[in-house]
Amino acid sequence: YFNDLNAANALARREWHRTLLVRWITENPPGQGVGWEPYPLSLRIVNWIKWALAGNGLDGVTRHSLAIQARYLVKRLERHLLGNHLFVNAKALVFAGCYMGGVEAEEWLRRGMAILEREIPEQILLDGGQFERSTMYHSLAFEDVLDLINLTRSYPEVFRPWQNFVADWPRLAGVMGRWLVEMCHPDGEISFFNDSVIGIAPAPDALWDYARRLNVAVQPLVHDGVVWLKNSGYIRMQKKEAVGIIDVAPVGPDYLPGHAHADTLSFELSLFGRRVLVNSGIFQYGDGAQRQMQRGTSAHNTVCIDGENSSEVWAGFRVARRARVIIEKMHSGRDDNIVAACHNGYRRLPGKPIHCRTWTIKDNRMEVVDEICGRGSHLIESYLHFHPDVLVRRCRADSVEFLDRQTHSVLATLTCCGEGELELHDGFWYPEFGKAVPNQYCLLRRDNASLPLTFGFRIDWVGSQKTVACRTMGTSP
Repeated sequence: YFNDLNAANALARREWHRTLLVRWITENPPGQGVGWEPYPLSLRIVNWIKWALAGNGLDGVTRHSLAIQARYLVKRLERHLLGNHLFVNAKALVFAGCYMGGVEAEEWLRRGMAILEREIPEQILLDGGQFERSTMYHSLAFEDVLDLINLTRSYPEVFRPWQNFVADWPRLAGVMGRWLVEMCHPDGEISFFNDSVIGIAPAPDALWDYARRLNVAVQPLVHDGVVWLKNSGYIRMQKKEAVGIIDVAPVGPDYLPGHAHADTLSFELSLFGRRVLVNSGIFQYGDGAQRQMQRGTSAHNTVCIDGENSSEVWAGFRVARRARVIIEKMHSGRDDNIVAACHNGYRRLPGKPIHCRTWTIKDNRMEVVDEICGRGSHLIESYLHFHPDVLVRRCRADSVEFLDRQTHSVLATLTCCGEGELELHDGFWYPEFGKAVPNQYCLLRRDNASLPLTFGFRIDWVGSQKTVACRTMGTSP
């Protein structure tokens, strides 16, 4: 990819970078190796050109290689994959067309812009979210649009035939930046929904800073209340020190669910500026058991029925039958914020179960109520995965405490409401590709539960009137 060409303090590594360029050209003849696959090829073309435009001139050998790479790419566009792959193919053609010049380069530019004219309205939703519904891939798409805006300002005459189209890009980038604001935790990093980890896309702060340098306006966060990102399908609930981010989204585009997880009605929670409940993340791509597990429902903070996934993820990047969501209620008030939604992902099971979940945030408390409608007896499991910095310790049979792992100060108490077992297990959180960090998770389990069933839990944090006794669902003890 050659991302390091444009990374922090890259100027200090300029001569080393020149050596790497020569070495890559020497060791990677045209068409040989993974580096000539269209996706890494596209990223590399853009990175080389960004490096050149930053004041690092390319010699004749490197420019010749760049032309060969663009010529190779234009014949291998990833129209069969679509999505973010085709988007970065188009971006690379636009960059190469602007930088190289000449009749052939003009054709690269036209081809790239034609793809962007189709794909930007398709891939960037009205609320600003990237249509694959991954915070990581959204961040990459946000950077792509910012790069394209930057390019138009270096080559204003080249883009004159598309002036109306490119004139809208700053507004589009502003909406994308605001979407990212809503989907980040107070620690400044992305939430984990679908294929999302830290360290692949630039950090949100770096992207917002890039937008500011381009005079792209990104609206600041409105703190308390409920924000529904309607087109992409996420909700942010915030009340004082509590921030919940909720997945009520479709798994992705119907024709492109490759980065989707079976995470419907999952959520993440931060308290006092730190992550407490987290979805599990991703260790690696591929088609193995670990990939299947991490895409599965049990790796997320939601309900699993009969050990099945809410959407049938399979083969690394495939999804068969998918959960569909209906929003039942959204309320933002002075005393509480409420979101309620249902999904039908388990309707394929005997008794056709439907899962409905209601989140309520009050001062110093979050209540989550799960209702499983349908018939028959089923295994019902609700998973809650904790950030590694949180130590979970059992209080009673139906409750646990969350502690700061370093200081052992109590952050909050979780109490199970309804019958069933509250189990505490060791697990892993996968914040980056190739990185597994030990953590803990709670499992609220009901064997042979007769439907319909109502159960749930509440979380009380420091400063509230805490108790481990659970009375009627939805009422304060």
